[in-house]
Amino acid sequence: METMKLDLSKAFAKAGGFISPEVFNTYKKPTEELNKALHAKTGRGSDYVGWVNLPNEIDEAFLSDVEATAKAINDKNIEVYVVVGIGGSYLGSKAVIDSLSDNFAHLKGNKPAVLFAGQNISEDYLAEMQDLLKTKEWAMCVISKSGTTTEPALAFRLLKHELETKYGKEEAVSRICAVTDKSKGALRILANEEGYKTYVIPDDVGGRYSVLTPVGLVPIAVAGFDIRALVKGAKDMAKATAADVKFEDNLACQYAAARHALYTEGKKIEILVNYQPKLHFMAEWWKQLYGESEGKDSKGIFPAAVDFSSDLHSMGQYIQEGERTLFETVISVAKPEREVLIPTDEANLDSLNFLAGKNVDFVNKMAELGTQIAHVDGDVPNIRIEIARLDAYNVGQLIQFFEKACGISGYLINVNPFDQPGVEAYKKNMFALLEKPGFEAETAMLKGRIS
Repeated sequence: METMKLDLSKAFAKAGGFISPEVFNTYKKPTEELNKALHAKTGRGSDYVGWVNLPNEIDEAFLSDVEATAKAINDKNIEVYVVVGIGGSYLGSKAVIDSLSDNFAHLKGNKPAVLFAGQNISEDYLAEMQDLLKTKEWAMCVISKSGTTTEPALAFRLLKHELETKYGKEEAVSRICAVTDKSKGALRILANEEGYKTYVIPDDVGGRYSVLTPVGLVPIAVAGFDIRALVKGAKDMAKATAADVKFEDNLACQYAAARHALYTEGKKIEILVNYQPKLHFMAEWWKQLYGESEGKDSKGIFPAAVDFSSDLHSMGQYIQEGERTLFETVISVAKPEREVLIPTDEANLDSLNFLAGKNVDFVNKMAELGTQIAHVDGDVPNIRIEIARLDAYNVGQLIQFFEKACGISGYLINVNPFDQPGVEAYKKNMFALLEKPGFEAETAMLKGRIS
C-alpha cells in the first residue's frame, strides 16, 4: 500500500496562535469516540453514513456491471459523454476525471470527452453545448435523486430533446443512463417508462459523499479510468481510518483534530492548496464537502482553495500579509507521471542555467517548500498531505480520507454533517420569482420586497 502522509509539524506552536502539541493531544479521545460514532451510527445524521463502510461493500458484480455499461457506451464510438448533475452529482466525478486526465486531452482527440451540464443555468452554456452536440457522436448520464432539482432537470429536458431529435427515440434510450432513487421520484418514473439503463443512489449516502457510488463511478468508468484501483485506494484508507485505529495512527482523526484546534484559535478560513493543475476540481469537491457539512448554526471553517504557483501571483499577497484568520492545507504529489529536464541555454539571458539538468518537478517542490516556510513565517499554519502519485489508487485514498475527516470534524463542532437545510432558501425564492404553482404567497411577498 502506498501510504498517504500527513505532516502537522508546521501547524504546531508558534507566536500568532498556532496550536501546541499539548492542546492537539486533548483531541485524542474525542476524535476516537466520534469516529466510533460514525461507524456505530449513533451520531447526528446517522441515516446518511452509508459512505463510511461503502468501499468494503462494493462487490465484483457491481464493478463488472459498471464496466459493462461503460463498454457498451464506448462501443458506440461516442466522442462526447455528457454528465447531467449538480453539487455532489457532478463535482466528485469531475474531480476524479480531471485528476487522472491528460491536461490537454480535449485537444488531443482523446475519446470520450466528458462534459457536464445541469451544474449552472447559463443559457449561453447550454446553447453552445447544443451546437457542439449536433456535430458529435454523444451519449449522456443524468444523475438526480428526485429528478426535479431545477438545474439538472432543465438541462436534461433540453438534452433529451436534442438526443431524440438526432438519433430517434429508440436509439436515444440506449444512449441514456440514469442514476437515481431505487423506487421513487420523477427520474425513476421516467427511466422505468422509457427503459433507460439505471443505477441506484443509496438512500444512506448524501450527494457530497457519493463519489464511490454509481454517481461517480459510472462517469469515471466511461471516461476510461480504473474504478477498481479507485475503490481499492478508498478501501485501504477506510481500513487505515477505521473505528479501532488509534489516534496516533489515524490520519483522519489527526486532520480533524488539527483543523478544530486551529479553528478554536481564531483560524476561520482553510485554504486547500495544490501544485498540480489537475487537482483544481478536487479542491472544488472538497469545498462542497466541508462547506456544506460544517457551515451550520453560525459555525464552521470557511473552505477556500488556490492553485499554486499560479495564485501566488494573485492571492499570495493576501495569504502572506492579510488578516491572520486563515490556515493552509497543502496537497503534495510526491512523484509526477512524466519527466521534463531543463536544458542549457548558451545565451542564458533568463539566468536559469543554474537549473540545467534538473527536472521541472524539482523546481515545483522547491516553490512548495519555500512558500510553506514563508507562509508559516507570516503566521499562517500549514498542514501538508502527501500522496505518492496522482493515480486512481491514491485519489481513492484521498477521497475516503477527506470524507472520514469531514464527518469527525462536523461532530467536533456539534453540527449534523450530513444535511444541508440552508441550500433550500435560494430554491424557495427562485421558485417564487418564477411563479411556480404552489408558491403564490411567497411570490406576492417577494414582489412586495423588490417593487
